[in-house]
Amino acid sequence: MTKNWLDRFSQVMGRFVPDAITACVILLVLLFVTALILGNSLSKTMEAYYQGLWMLLLFTMQMTLIIVLSSVLAATPLFRKAVVALSQIPKTTNQIVVLGVLISAVASYLYWGLGLALSPIVAVLFAREAERKGIKLDFLFFLAVIWASNAVWQFGFSASAPLLVATPGHFLEKTIGVIPLSTTIWSPAAIIHEIVFTAAVIIAGCWLMPKECRPISFFPDAGKLTEPTEAEKAESLTTAQRMERNSIFTLTLCVMLLGWLYFHFIAQRKSLDINSLNTILLFFCFLLHRNVHRLTQALQKAVVTAWPVIVIYHLYAGVAGLIQHTNIGEKLAGVVAGVSTPYTFPLFTAIIGSVFALFIPSSGGQWAIQGFVTSKAAMEVGVSVQRGILAMSVGDHMGNLTSPFWYMIVAGIAGVDFRSFFGYGLLFALIWFVIGAVVFTFAPC
Repeated sequence: MTKNWLDRFSQVMGRFVPDAITACVILLVLLFVTALILGNSLSKTMEAYYQGLWMLLLFTMQMTLIIVLSSVLAATPLFRKAVVALSQIPKTTNQIVVLGVLISAVASYLYWGLGLALSPIVAVLFAREAERKGIKLDFLFFLAVIWASNAVWQFGFSASAPLLVATPGHFLEKTIGVIPLSTTIWSPAAIIHEIVFTAAVIIAGCWLMPKECRPISFFPDAGKLTEPTEAEKAESLTTAQRMERNSIFTLTLCVMLLGWLYFHFIAQRKSLDINSLNTILLFFCFLLHRNVHRLTQALQKAVVTAWPVIVIYHLYAGVAGLIQHTNIGEKLAGVVAGVSTPYTFPLFTAIIGSVFALFIPSSGGQWAIQGFVTSKAAMEVGVSVQRGILAMSVGDHMGNLTSPFWYMIVAGIAGVDFRSFFGYGLLFALIWFVIGAVVFTFAPC
């Protein structure tokens, strides 16, 4: 096929970008050397790595459940039939891009895990329908467009840092107090950013779509995602098999999970957190799959999508330990506070957030490490803490869009090599960063 500049750029980046584990080792070496240069002793630097390596065990399991349960939920007949029905609506390439982006963005705004799991399904099913109708659609570029639209979760209902600082008793309450969501994710700046970025993704997706397209039939592994679940064989079932297919067991568990949610939100008046989000996901997985047999079938397919998390989070934790337990993080943030003005602070904060995001695989974890410095620097510069939180979130997702980690998970669900669309994703990373830096510098928040 004849390649345009974007195709060539994506191909070059695909040749040079390492996988997530290799990239993590490179970052580890760079940070280790930096820590020594900044005056940390060898024993202190090794101690920092020791403290960090296994500090995300609980969080790793929570994240694994988010990815797996979100994939199981996205694979329910309800979601699958809804996406199939919606895929039949568009009649042109541009209409496919618009509707696909909106579906993915809405799902991600509601819950980032659902958007992460549903987006590859949207890309595959929409691409399959486009090829059936003879509509030109480049599957790899379309997958990158849909993945980029997931970024809106940063200022949606599952936004990590805004949820944390809105919860009474959070670790920075004595410094910044409790900050309501109305001043962060529902501030004019955040709403403007979500609308402008979504529109920009749609425009870029329509305008830059390759003229000579690679349909989904070029990627047989991706096509497997569209295959329906095998029908039950017409044969006698054992007692155990009949129990697995009986809805009474899943309904019983659903009642217990509802009881847990009632106790969490009503009786104890606790706020939304990762555990309660996973409980909600688990409830809907059992409810919509209706029986244990269907759920376990979906689980077997979904577990393979979470394989990068199981090991890589601990490797990232070791790197994060170097940042948290040596003077690297303070030195870096101190430089930003020293050179910032009210008009440059959001830009510098976003840049620093991007750097941190390459090392820390969690928005909540990033805020735990960077939050105090960001808040103090904001107050010293004379801008609101909210502006610092939102600017840091821009940097956080800049890291997500430039690191191979999340691409590997999306690619695993879609059945393609992450390098094949990584270069396209960098274009949307640039769009995300520029819009975020401008909006959170000048818009009210």
